[in-house]
Amino acid sequence: MRAGVSPHRKGSKVRRKTSAGAPAPAAAAETGTGTLVLERGQRVRLADQLYGQIFEQIAGGSLNVGDKLPSEHEICERFGVSRPVVREALLRLRADGLVTAHQGLGTFVSQQPAPRLKTFSDVQNVGAYLRAQEIRMALEGDAARLAALRRTDEELQAIADAHAAFIDGLERGHVSPEADLAFHASIAQATGNDYYLGVLESIHESISGFMRLTLSLTRTGSRQRAQRVADEHAAILCAIREQDGERARVAMQFHLGQARHRLVDRERD
Repeated sequence: MRAGVSPHRKGSKVRRKTSAGAPAPAAAAETGTGTLVLERGQRVRLADQLYGQIFEQIAGGSLNVGDKLPSEHEICERFGVSRPVVREALLRLRADGLVTAHQGLGTFVSQQPAPRLKTFSDVQNVGAYLRAQEIRMALEGDAARLAALRRTDEELQAIADAHAAFIDGLERGHVSPEADLAFHASIAQATGNDYYLGVLESIHESISGFMRLTLSLTRTGSRQRAQRVADEHAAILCAIREQDGERARVAMQFHLGQARHRLVDRERD
């Protein structure tokens, strides 16, 4: 079993700027084959970067199911980060089912995403994207419930049109994050409460990034995968059309949960 995380960059040198504007080196971990780099700054949290680098190693096959990760102390030393940062990244990896901790033995890889995920440029940001997905589970589930109870005929038509456009793109293999987001935004709009749409807009970058990854996997995956996405959207629309608030909430949360699982589990491909 492997005892270390393989580097995703070799010999790269990254510099950051301090709050005063002066350049300073990024946190890096030297291994026998290259350099692992975490870039300190406000835009991407260190725990998310660490999550993303370990995720990338698992997705790319540098770490396989059954392989042991380094200890918390070893990861701290190699990346030059604090133990809370390491613990947060490992906790999230466990929550997503990618690793399993065995008391007295260590942490082992237990699940792998689809290998082709590593070819997508956004994979390093997957930690932040999955955190945003947790917000969406609560927010959009309730938005779907309220949309079912409050939507007007015009708002229902807007949701149906957005769904039709998404399905058309899916069938042609050209579905975009914008089309997916339009479906979800039309539901938030139908709540009659602008705060739902406002919160979605505040995490727009992470939502779009998540959608780019999942839709890229869908476009290059099986026909069954694409059909499951279409069926989940259809179930949400049906519940809203029939003004069944609880069923709409469950359908939305199920859809977002399945999207999360499809990203981290190759068996869902």
